[in-house]
Amino acid sequence: MDAKRILFITQELSPYLPESEIATISRHLPPGIQERGREIRTFMPRYGSINERRNQLHEVIRLSGMNLIIDDTDHPLIIKVASLQAARMQVYFIDNDDFSNKKAPFFNEDGTEYADNDERSIFFVRGVLETVKKLRWNPDLIHCHGWMTALSALYVKKHYCDSPCFSKAKVVYSIYENGYNTPFNESFIKKVMVPGIEENDISPILEKQDYASLNKLAIDHCDGVIQGSKNIDKEVVEYAAKSGKPFLPYQGEEDYIPAFDDFYNEIMQQ
Repeated sequence: MDAKRILFITQELSPYLPESEIATISRHLPPGIQERGREIRTFMPRYGSINERRNQLHEVIRLSGMNLIIDDTDHPLIIKVASLQAARMQVYFIDNDDFSNKKAPFFNEDGTEYADNDERSIFFVRGVLETVKKLRWNPDLIHCHGWMTALSALYVKKHYCDSPCFSKAKVVYSIYENGYNTPFNESFIKKVMVPGIEENDISPILEKQDYASLNKLAIDHCDGVIQGSKNIDKEVVEYAAKSGKPFLPYQGEEDYIPAFDDFYNEIMQQ
């Protein structure tokens, strides 16, 4: 039997970013799943704080060169890759001069969130999915970590639903405690829209574009939900429970890899 393919999309991964709950899980989960007989691919944004020389990032020319249009503006897509030798895995980076030249991942030096975080999220998710298509690597399951990946299920299920690459892919979304405090601008609604997506597909963000609403949108379109942090937004937890989607409660540090793998099997058998 062919090994199942698991695509990991994460907003943070150590050692490229300081250790955090997401970064640590995203560092250890993919190789742990690979050791259990899966094929894996892992993607994260290329932030300005990542030292390319020290971490030996290099551009993959054959995957770069596409332009993604967001709010009528073209943004060149650059793909870079690095190897984590100790983990025996490669990490693909979604890069763009417009979005990747900031010193910190999400905040200015004064602690305010970047005004273009909404576009950065859209570019990252679409960039990952377009790159996976170019790789011709059809995932059986996509596991998304953090709010920057929340649009993945929407795009897979609506925009890329006719693509052979994603037509059979299941999507699992992990919800974490850390989010964003300043709601996105209402223009986010227009920016999200691409062929295949209708207004009724994005109902959670029509009134509000805050962190809870973005998570609700992810829940609407994913196939399974994981509680990634011990404490997450109660409103989001209640929404997940009412959705009827398979839900995996928070797992301890020693238990999450086998628990996640079992959850993947449950979702892929749906």
